[in-house]
Amino acid sequence: MARGAELFALNHMAAPKLHLPELFALAQALGITRVEIRNDLAANAILDGTPAVEVGAAAEGAGIEIVSINALQRFNDWSPTREREAVELADYAAGAGARALVLVPRNDGEGRGDGERLPNLTVALKALRPILEQRGLIGLVEPLGFEICSLRLKSEAVTGIDAVGGGSVFKLVHDTFHHHLAGEETLFADRTGLVHISGVDDPAIAVGDMRDSHRVLVDGGDRLCNLGQIRALRGAGYAGPLSFEPFAESVQRLDAAHIRESLAASMAFVTAGVVS
Repeated sequence: MARGAELFALNHMAAPKLHLPELFALAQALGITRVEIRNDLAANAILDGTPAVEVGAAAEGAGIEIVSINALQRFNDWSPTREREAVELADYAAGAGARALVLVPRNDGEGRGDGERLPNLTVALKALRPILEQRGLIGLVEPLGFEICSLRLKSEAVTGIDAVGGGSVFKLVHDTFHHHLAGEETLFADRTGLVHISGVDDPAIAVGDMRDSHRVLVDGGDRLCNLGQIRALRGAGYAGPLSFEPFAESVQRLDAAHIRESLAASMAFVTAGVVS
């Protein structure tokens, strides 16, 4: 096991070409015991129709904990359609033995008004609360730092969670990329259930122009202050996993051997920077 492996989780987006058994094997090889699976990868579970119970059994057999299913999209744009999607995903998460369901807000420039954001958020959280509670799941609310997003700030997410009395059901995702883009200083470590980590190395791109396609593994060229964010979160009491979530093609097109090497190098870099 690599030094510090217990700090990390592996989001399937880090190796989207791998099928779940291969992803679990990659995690095992790195000493990682926690994985996030996704519902947006073609020819892969969940979209390929693999039953939840099979996913759960494969994870258990590999000694892997499914941290979350990522994600219910546009969760704060509540509608009968969104409710059906939420129930289906929550049923799948529970059937697979996942601990949580990631909730991603609308990110198309709509629903951003001062009179819209909080009402839309609280309506969705109020409706989601019983769906999650009945299945023993945590809802992981993930604000996105993009200027067009309808929920950029963790402070606003916390306000909505508290408005529906949902502190025991809803936690935050602290995404180091989105935290940097949003420019929010408060960490809310005690309200955080999961941390996503990725870096941006491109020295030419302005912060306001950073997109998912720029997100690589965290290394010495990182501009997002991942190490500073992680140290601050851990110092404030966060003890959960740091889940790798790069989106750049330069990472995603790597084969299993090379992504293992790259992840191991990033794990070593982060561990050296945050563990005294």
